Amino acid sequence: MNPLEVPNTTSGIVRLSIPARAEWVAVARLAVAAVASRQRFSIDEIEDIKLAIAEACTNAIQHGAPDGTIDIECELRDEELVTTVRDRGLGPRLGTVNEERIGEMGRTEELGVFLIRALMDSVDYTSDVRDGTQLVMIKRVSA
Repeated sequence: MNPLEVPNTTSGIVRLSIPARAEWVAVARLAVAAVASRQRFSIDEIEDIKLAIAEACTNAIQHGAPDGTIDIECELRDEELVTTVRDRGLGPRLGTVNEERIGEMGRTEELGVFLIRALMDSVDYTSDVRDGTQLVMIKRVSA
């Protein structure tokens, strides 16, 4: 095997906790991209993952994280990356995005939600008064 080649099956979990401030979103993007690069994702797929994590963190900053932190967990599974973003707030309702109204004044958070759903293969969202908001995104290797 070529020493630069990444094996087909890689596993592991990386956890990151960042301040819920815009200047820390780049750190989340870079960390998740580094984890994704351990799998056989294309450059375009890694860019999709980076954009999705940026949108998820931005939503957490705008609609939650009253304790001031965003927790991110990346799990490499066989041919996929599972990324979980958690905060203690009650974020936007991800299930109620109206694609026809995206871009209208006051609807910009829906654009972020739309992007996350378009870029990732699976998106699961839960929100609870006690536990806060959890967004689980899955990206599968397409090649």
